[in-house]
Amino acid sequence: MGAPGRRGDRPVTSQPVSGPVHVTGELLTNKRIGAYHHLTLVAPGVPERFRAGTFVAVTVGESVAKSPGSSAAEIGGTHLARRALWVHRVRPVGGYGAAVELVVSPVGVGTTWLCGLAPGARLQVTGPLGRPWALPKEPVACLLVGEGYAAAPLFPLAERLRERDCPVTLLVAGPDEAHLLSALEARRSARAVTVVTGDGSVGRRGRVADVIDEVLAQSGAEVVYAAGPLRTLHAVAAAAEAHGAWSQTAVERPLPCATGLCHGCPLPVVGEDGVARVVRACTEGPVLRGDRVRWDDLR
Repeated sequence: MGAPGRRGDRPVTSQPVSGPVHVTGELLTNKRIGAYHHLTLVAPGVPERFRAGTFVAVTVGESVAKSPGSSAAEIGGTHLARRALWVHRVRPVGGYGAAVELVVSPVGVGTTWLCGLAPGARLQVTGPLGRPWALPKEPVACLLVGEGYAAAPLFPLAERLRERDCPVTLLVAGPDEAHLLSALEARRSARAVTVVTGDGSVGRRGRVADVIDEVLAQSGAEVVYAAGPLRTLHAVAAAAEAHGAWSQTAVERPLPCATGLCHGCPLPVVGEDGVARVVRACTEGPVLRGDRVRWDDLR
């Protein structure tokens, strides 16, 4: 079987990820790039198990080496839920072996605390978690759509697809230039790149929904991968279905425990049997077939 894109085909799953590990990681670097912080973290065992599309959960409010001016007490000790973070890349770091690079948007108390940590901070990390992207068994054209920081898991995916000789097209979006993730890197990762910003500061002005049909037609993609806000995922999934392509969406939801134990991340879907049900976004997801998510029931 080639691409898992034709109606009725079952998805091609990636190789199973070995069980996650819970380790104490060390923060090597904390770089602000645009509106986001890129944290490079040594977390033994995580890079070896990582598959594109999986994530890590980081304990917030507890660090052996805190950044100046911050403390766990300021954000309520360790009572906050852990933060689930996308892995942007795994790369070798001299003297440390492989490290993971995480992309963090400082939008709340917990993520702002993380972005304020100094190198040397030690963090409790669990991962990799969740279901990864499924990869085609044969070379087929693929379109990758990412908006904001959520585009992070698409870059390691692009590497895996190129290794399989799949032609890759990227659509990268954000409200403005500061909220575009790795637009320059995107041009090194794909044969064609479309950039869209809400204010028109870079690339085309508009939203993903405004250009997705055109980009899909130009790319000839049989498989579409998407990561971003719900409205973007919904638009991409609908466009893929209209074009006869198979879509996978990384659905981001609040994940209180990120391991499936608390059942606090319900995600409405339609099963293979056509019956509506609710799954856990952290374990049955975050990557799900776009035509299986009940988008209208998500808020």
